[in-house]
Amino acid sequence: MEKEEFQQTGKKLMSILMFTLVLSAMSVLMFNFDLPEISKAFDLTTAQVSWVTSSYALIYGIGTVIYGKLADRYKLKNLLTFGLLLFAVGSMIGLVSQTFGMVLVGRCIQAVGAAVIPATAMMIPLRYFPPERRGSAMGTAFVGLALGSALGPVISAFIVSFAHWRWLFCIPLLILITLPFYRKNLGDEQGEPGKLDWVGGGFLAAALTLLLLSVTTGTWWFTIGGLLALALFIIRIRSVSEPFIKPKLFTNKDYTLRLAITFLISGIGFSLYFLSPLLLAHVHHLSSSWISFAMVPAAAASAILGRKGGKLADLKGNSYLYFVASGLLLTCFILLSTFTGISPVFIAIFLIFGNVGQTFMMIAMSNSVSMTLPKEQAGVGMGLLSMLNFIAGGMASGVYGKVVDFGSNENWNPANIYPNGIIYGNIFLVLAVLHVGILLLYYFKFGRAERKSIQFEG
Repeated sequence: MEKEEFQQTGKKLMSILMFTLVLSAMSVLMFNFDLPEISKAFDLTTAQVSWVTSSYALIYGIGTVIYGKLADRYKLKNLLTFGLLLFAVGSMIGLVSQTFGMVLVGRCIQAVGAAVIPATAMMIPLRYFPPERRGSAMGTAFVGLALGSALGPVISAFIVSFAHWRWLFCIPLLILITLPFYRKNLGDEQGEPGKLDWVGGGFLAAALTLLLLSVTTGTWWFTIGGLLALALFIIRIRSVSEPFIKPKLFTNKDYTLRLAITFLISGIGFSLYFLSPLLLAHVHHLSSSWISFAMVPAAAASAILGRKGGKLADLKGNSYLYFVASGLLLTCFILLSTFTGISPVFIAIFLIFGNVGQTFMMIAMSNSVSMTLPKEQAGVGMGLLSMLNFIAGGMASGVYGKVVDFGSNENWNPANIYPNGIIYGNIFLVLAVLHVGILLLYYFKFGRAERKSIQFEG
């Protein structure tokens, strides 16, 4: 009886979490389409105004691992309460802002608070669902992200069509509706309270920030500083009794290899969200509003099929879902590489394969990573996974941007007959080849073993 009630509580929490993730994903994306308006309002360059989104993503990514670490020690309901209230405070500051500095402060405070949401999204499935049902729970979480990604651009365009862009800060305030439900349903589980190694956390944050800046700006000094901070972080966690991250976590080979694969997959998959709008703008000359609508079908398909992907992982295993996802992603990349100049309607259809594939891929990898972690390391382990996803996206956007600016006169895909957008065709072809390489690595490291295990159990 208690087990059934526990599972029912888990289902309720996942429903609340899905709504929370919708608002969180919308908050990340909504400002992307209004940067030109903000730039005009404060007379800023593109590089300056881009900090509205890049600072949010950076703080959000680093914050997830900090909250994950804290979730191993303190009550999740208290961390979530603190984070959501801080998220609301940042939204209020942004809403009343009169200078770009206040806008930036509002977005940074939003990010510090919102970073608790990915940590919660990882911890609830781990705590409330057994391994054989965890895939469905992960699928529900990714449905929320996909819905937010679909609604964000549309609602952003709708609000700005009749109101000032500052009113975009109002949408995240709806997240406060969820707080009483979390307080009521989340349990009082907590680990052993203790000191948090803020020095080690600071070294990690500095390393990630500097390395990300080195990729996006191409400055070697940032690379040297990032590597130095990373070296200090490694020395720190090996020399203190209670490190920010226990070195033992990285001796778990199954965990570290899956983490590395997920990092690469996240960076490759980010091309769908970064390069596709550029392709539609540069090659097909669509306006920002039409680009946002072209991206909606793919996000909507991911939202509709996300839970089915989770159930498929529970039924046939994470490796099976991984191979399905790889097939969808390879189909998308090959089609985008071959038909760069085709009608935008077909581009929108190709993106459906890619977005659904990327959603399935992240469900499979998140679920498999969670199964490699002991309970006492679950929070920080899954926090690192979330953080690396954001860092991979940030680094990938810098690389893709530089490659697009560099351009290309050679067509590497002989099947591509369109003279426009050769650089996009070449990039998607390279990404398809990289995905094949990662697919082979995954198969030989994990796929065969899981297949034998399923056959033995059968």
